[in-house]
Amino acid sequence: MKKIALLLLLLPFKNITYAQDITGVLGAFPPELVLLQSKMENKKDTVIAHIRFTKGILNGRSVVLAQTGIGKVNAAITTTLMIDHFKPREIVFSGIAGGIDPELLPGDIVIGTQVTYHDYGTIQDDGMKYGPTRNPYTMEENPVIFNCDSALVQKAIAVSTGLKFEKIKRENGSFLPAIKKGVIVTGDVFVASGTATNRLRKDLNAAATEMEGAAIAQTCYQQKVPFLIIRSLSDNANNKAKNDVQSFYQIAAENAAIMVMAVVGVK
Repeated sequence: MKKIALLLLLLPFKNITYAQDITGVLGAFPPELVLLQSKMENKKDTVIAHIRFTKGILNGRSVVLAQTGIGKVNAAITTTLMIDHFKPREIVFSGIAGGIDPELLPGDIVIGTQVTYHDYGTIQDDGMKYGPTRNPYTMEENPVIFNCDSALVQKAIAVSTGLKFEKIKRENGSFLPAIKKGVIVTGDVFVASGTATNRLRKDLNAAATEMEGAAIAQTCYQQKVPFLIIRSLSDNANNKAKNDVQSFYQIAAENAAIMVMAVVGVK
């Protein structure tokens, strides 16, 4: 009996140690993960609830990688399963987004400092009133805006200097991506409207808009897992967005992955 009791006491400590040994990496759809998967070593796949998780070594660190699928529900499901089964010490998301900051162009990169929903709250005659989600267990309100982990943000800023990004071909030449910190906003819509981007900039000081980040942020916040969202712009979320995505999504996805790989490699 004493031996059993001792083993039970040790189990939580084993979980804590394991949680510090692996980083979770997420992306919404294949182009966002292809480069990362190609650079992984000692890969081993596990399918859980019809979602594939790949464990391996990326840039010298243990990682578990998964494709969330597009949208908030898919992102929350995959993030929850990753946390529950692999207990990562941190989660980093790599993907594309629509640009809202007028200083940014397709191909540029946003390091998320904060993440929030742009479609959660109350629609009123005078516009959208943004509200907090709730923790379903405690029924306490979550923050309206979730803060990305400050240490991970600083890592991303530090590694971005000198990285060998792919150049973005635009009408006036080829350029390396500009990199900015900023607020990333999430909703279950593809934004292709100058009117909408102006509202999101005015209401939320948004730098970029996408469809998964805040769901990952809320899940990580409630489960107490540090997280970071990195987005490379495939378009400017205006009436040219659908055409720009076709031109820039591949290079945007690759450059986001290059930065994520560098962040993962920092101890």
